[in-house]
Amino acid sequence: MYAFPQIHIPVKAIEAAKERDLEPDVFYCFELLESTGISVVPGSGVGQIEETYNFRTTILPPTETLQEMLHKFKDFQSRFLEKYSD
Repeated sequence: MYAFPQIHIPVKAIEAAKERDLEPDVFYCFELLESTGISVVPGSGVGQIEETYNFRTTILPPTETLQEMLHKFKDFQSRFLEKYSD
């Protein structure tokens, strides 16, 4: 099963992405992978609506693994928004 959530990427993170010559959603996905080990596909690679940011993930793990991943993702999202808040 796929999930395709829309994410908020602050202006400072968009600027950091541009400095690295990356799309903002690609930058976000790399930050997520490096910080948590969670691998997702940037929405720009799978047809996201222009001027939005998304990622695609496959949700197939056992419930325990899914809960752990969601906690890691929540912690990452909080740190990401704090780091790049406008």
